Amino acid sequence: MIFKQALQRELSRSFVATLVVLVTIVMSMMLIRTLGLASKGVVNPQEVFLIMAYSVMGHAPTILALTLFITVVSTLARMISDSEVVIWLSSGKSLGSFVRPLLGFSAPIFITITLMAFMIWPWSNAQLQNLRERYEQRGDLERIVPGEFQESANGKRIIYVDKSNIQNINSAEASNVFIATTDQGKEVVTSAQKGHVEIIKGEKYIVLSKGHQLITNSAKDDIKLIEFETMGSLISSAETDPSTGFPNARTTLTLLREPRLDNQGELSWRIGIVLASINLMLLALASASTKPRSARSSHMLFAILAFVTYYNFINVGQNWIASGRVSLFGTLLMLHGGVFLVIWTWLMRRQYRP
Repeated sequence: MIFKQALQRELSRSFVATLVVLVTIVMSMMLIRTLGLASKGVVNPQEVFLIMAYSVMGHAPTILALTLFITVVSTLARMISDSEVVIWLSSGKSLGSFVRPLLGFSAPIFITITLMAFMIWPWSNAQLQNLRERYEQRGDLERIVPGEFQESANGKRIIYVDKSNIQNINSAEASNVFIATTDQGKEVVTSAQKGHVEIIKGEKYIVLSKGHQLITNSAKDDIKLIEFETMGSLISSAETDPSTGFPNARTTLTLLREPRLDNQGELSWRIGIVLASINLMLLALASASTKPRSARSSHMLFAILAFVTYYNFINVGQNWIASGRVSLFGTLLMLHGGVFLVIWTWLMRRQYRP
């Protein structure tokens, strides 16, 4: 009882501290990445913190698995350096005696990782996809900021207006309009004194008045200058139904109901992150050195390299399943079952041949 309580108390302290550090690091990385996407016009700058929150929630299974692994490694390394493990082994405990208290401490974390991987991961990805699609599906007119050059959603058009009293998108008006378009080797520069929006058959057009249009065809070395009284330019097409989503945004029930290759690949990742957290916890115990003079930094370096390697194998297995090279059951059995067999053999060998 004393052994179990002492070990789990050390694990609890280390787990909380490690989780705070990792979450802080991930949030900082996500904030930088999201700000970069916002600066490129991929996401809405006003939704940066919302996108960052969804991203961190989606990566929670990976964060928890890594936190648990580092916690067990660092705790055992600290106990070894302070000769606590040697004392417990001398008092009749074996290396296998650590398995039960470790499993007792890790069981709630395993359950949380499972719930996060099977429920929160697809939900957060679906929310991120909806936010991005909603922002990308805006009409170009909604992107316009008076006095600033604004790029269109497809990157082929740049629009500038001097003044604008845009209140209602269906009755917007602007003055001193400039539009530069590049498509299939043609560069079209249009300028007009006024412009207003009209909706024709579900598509939004900006109707320009009293302007000029310069058309440059680089393929034919041809330049045309057109003067017009009224001209219409398509701003946004009719709205289409949103995408059904990527595999990582589909619910687990959908993956099971529709066993396509990409769905099976995604399902292997969700199952794999749970199995990996169990295997990594046992790996931390099996790899723990009983030499008090062993460097604690070597334990941490091993933990990071082992986790990165294992995580990459999970991603490779997902891609192979999605491409039809291997089966779902075969990947789970060979990868996670093989790793478990190696770890358990290693642990038993150290149990009876220290």
